[in-house]
Amino acid sequence: MKKIYTFLTACAFGLSFTSCDDFLDYQPTAVIDEDTAFSYPEEMVTAAYAMLGDCWYTYPFNLWPYGDLTSDDCLKGGWGTGDTNYHHLEIWSSLSSRNPDHMDELWYRLYCAISRCNRALVSLQQNGTQTLGADVAAQREAEVRFLRAHFYYKLLTVWYQVPWIDEVAFSNNTVEQISNTQFSHKELMEKVIADFQTAYDVLPATQADGGRVNKIAAAAYLAKCYLDMAWGDGYEATTGPEHVNQDYMQRVVDYTDDVVNSQYGYLEDFGDIFLPENKNSKESIFAVQTSQYTEDNTSYGRANWSIMLNGAWGIWSCGWDCHKPSQNLVNAFKTENGLPMFDHFNDKIDYPVNGQPTAQKWDPRLFHTVGMPTFPFKYEEEYTLTTANSRTPNVYGYYTSLKEQPQRSQGEIYNGSWQAFATTDYVFRYTDVMLMRAEALVELNRLEEARAIVNDIRQRAANSIDKHIAYAADQCEIALYPATYFSTKEQARECVQWETRLEMAMENERYFDLRRWGIASETLNAFFASEQQDVFEGQTYAEYYKDAHYTVGKNEYFPIPYNQMFYIPGLYTQNRGYE
Repeated sequence: MKKIYTFLTACAFGLSFTSCDDFLDYQPTAVIDEDTAFSYPEEMVTAAYAMLGDCWYTYPFNLWPYGDLTSDDCLKGGWGTGDTNYHHLEIWSSLSSRNPDHMDELWYRLYCAISRCNRALVSLQQNGTQTLGADVAAQREAEVRFLRAHFYYKLLTVWYQVPWIDEVAFSNNTVEQISNTQFSHKELMEKVIADFQTAYDVLPATQADGGRVNKIAAAAYLAKCYLDMAWGDGYEATTGPEHVNQDYMQRVVDYTDDVVNSQYGYLEDFGDIFLPENKNSKESIFAVQTSQYTEDNTSYGRANWSIMLNGAWGIWSCGWDCHKPSQNLVNAFKTENGLPMFDHFNDKIDYPVNGQPTAQKWDPRLFHTVGMPTFPFKYEEEYTLTTANSRTPNVYGYYTSLKEQPQRSQGEIYNGSWQAFATTDYVFRYTDVMLMRAEALVELNRLEEARAIVNDIRQRAANSIDKHIAYAADQCEIALYPATYFSTKEQARECVQWETRLEMAMENERYFDLRRWGIASETLNAFFASEQQDVFEGQTYAEYYKDAHYTVGKNEYFPIPYNQMFYIPGLYTQNRGYE
């Protein structure tokens, strides 16, 4: 029996049948068989691209529950600890192969995306040259290999060891015979790197079609892969400064050379990066494309459904108040003489109040990153936040995440009880890559070069007050690092890691950074102890962290979902420490 394919999306239709025979005799529409599908390689490539944003809050490809809820940057939010089943991620101690059950959806959907890529590769190999010409076919294959590596990178980031299913396994129908231990984590990373290297070698630095991947995006991903590997394998016993691979760090610098010398650069104002109208600015190296319904004449646009729960309560029709910044994160933005308060930032709870400046000053990026009562929501005074804009303040406090939300005046997209935003899902933005470069330069003892990068980023933050957050100008103070702060590798490392937290806060990467640096357990267990004592204007919250604990040698990676473990019993091996 021939397989049936649909391209991109199936048409919605309703059918009524008077008998079983009518159903059996029905001829599908808007579908084609496998042989015909493979004769359209360009469309198969498009179908692979379409998976980039084809996610939902239970399987978000940007991994915000796994990279942020698990960290000291944010709390889950929602109506309580039982909402969304992601509570297990924020306390770690109850994390298991069954909880959260959404892990199974994420695993399955990422492999669906990989399946699209493998089919596109087969189509290109069979019909690419004769249909598209040799040059275009080679470029499309490089694009698809980039996409496949992107999805595999997500899988390895969450689960450490996964089955490697490529176009050969698909063609040979051996998918259900491949174990997740066939290749080591390092070998899997090398396979991902090989796909990105193909993209780097073949693709041009710019593409006529803005949504297509290019050489610079591949360079950024190669730098990211080597940076991860340079610190160790992610497990704390074999990760950290004493395990640094200098050759890998040098490759990070080499690949980011391409980014430095490219068309990309710092957007002048930090706040502009996170406004939908700037989604394809020079800051954006690789991003999942989104759109408003007014842009593409569809019912809901190509919305970012992965973050649909993360709107501010009472600001949006369906703002479900998830992904809420922590007090610890707010405290991290404190400055003293314009510089971070490294050792005593969290000694006491503090937060700014609009129009009431105090001796405590703040990094300007706080007001672009965290929505706080008394301050305008996303720069618009007519939508000023109050304590009423929190769904369960006794559990999750009063802060809201600003970066992922558009301005309220721009209108909204919603589908029943779900809110959708057309905000950009950055995979790499220029500043992110420059921070990776600075991180590698420190480990290579090129401290002054690292300081120059960090100070460029801090200067942009200092220049990001007048345009959007003038109301907070008298509460902001930020200075550049003097040379003394980069006089030793240890101190320079702390500065770069701190800057990474401030710049990239609430962008889904914090836990993965802590794991890469080998400091997840000490950071998170200290966070659990302090955050459970949170108070905002007399309201206590986050007391549930009394049940939280991060276990070294187990929690570095997530458990393989129960359904996958037992779909074919004995095929997969569970990650360390989990049952």
